[in-house]
Amino acid sequence: MKQLPKLISKVEQEPNSYADAQSIALNALAPRARSRSELHDHLIKRGFDEATSAAVLDNLELQGLLNDLEFARAWSESRQRQKKLSKRTIAQELRTKGVAADIIEDVISEIDLDVEYQMAFDLAERKYRSCSHLDSEVIYRRVHSVLARKGFDHSLTNRILRELLP
Repeated sequence: MKQLPKLISKVEQEPNSYADAQSIALNALAPRARSRSELHDHLIKRGFDEATSAAVLDNLELQGLLNDLEFARAWSESRQRQKKLSKRTIAQELRTKGVAADIIEDVISEIDLDVEYQMAFDLAERKYRSCSHLDSEVIYRRVHSVLARKGFDHSLTNRILRELLP
């Protein structure tokens, strides 16, 4: 079979212009919002220098396309709604994504304790229903495990187990 020549874009050959960096950053933002740190790392990985990366990121912030606070709020809301994760786990994920500690603290403080409790209780109740036919020790272990994997602390887990199990 005949081999087609590999097409290499100008960006892949010589990634050094501001316009190229801007284009790559915008393409990275298209599928989902990203933190400033994630975009910075992406541009550095693609071969752009610190000055160009910083200039592009500053410009994106001025345009309102890059905002760590809004990113952190959206990430937190999404992870609570879809994955039923605890505040602790969400904070760890945001730290991994390079969000500043003060922003993480602000976003985590917006999560209501009653909402987190209800989310954990609903998750535990769903797990309890799926394994209620098993021995009580097995039920305890499985419900405790699912809450621990989602990052809920031990005291909240024990409170829910006391309420849920006879």
